[in-house]
This record gives sequence, structure tokens and C-alpha cells, in this order.
Amino acid sequence: MTLYAEVLDKIAALLTAAFGLVAALAWNGAIQELFKEVFGTAENLTAQTIYAVVVTLIAVLVTILIARAAARAKEETKT
Repeated sequence: MTLYAEVLDKIAALLTAAFGLVAALAWNGAIQELFKEVFGTAENLTAQTIYAVVVTLIAVLVTILIARAAARAKEETKT
């Protein structure tokens, strides 16, 4: 791989990560508002703990689903 191709690859990865961060922050705000609706406030420890656990579980599940989809896509391109 040429230096130019490597630089483009890294820039693409960084831009993807940046957009992922923006999306994560948007979802964070939306989920916090949802928890405020359900619990009345997101400032107590119980609500924050539940929020952290739910978001962690969602992140783990989505990561697993994405990894499985990527593995399937790679297998399909090989055949």
C-alpha cells in the first residue's frame, strides 16, 4: 500500500470515528431526556446508574450485531 493510500485510509477512519462520536453524543442527549421523562430527573444516583447500565448493554449488543454483519459481508464477498 502506498503512503498516499495509507494516509487516505487513516483519514477515512478518523472521519468515521468523528461522525460516530457526534452520533453517540446525539443519542446520549436523547436517552438522557427519555430517562428524565421516566424518572423525573437524571441527577440522582439511581437514575444515572440505570442509564449507564442500559447504555452499556445497548453498546455491547450493537457492537456484536455489527461484528456479525461485517463477518457475513466478508464471507459473501469471498464467494
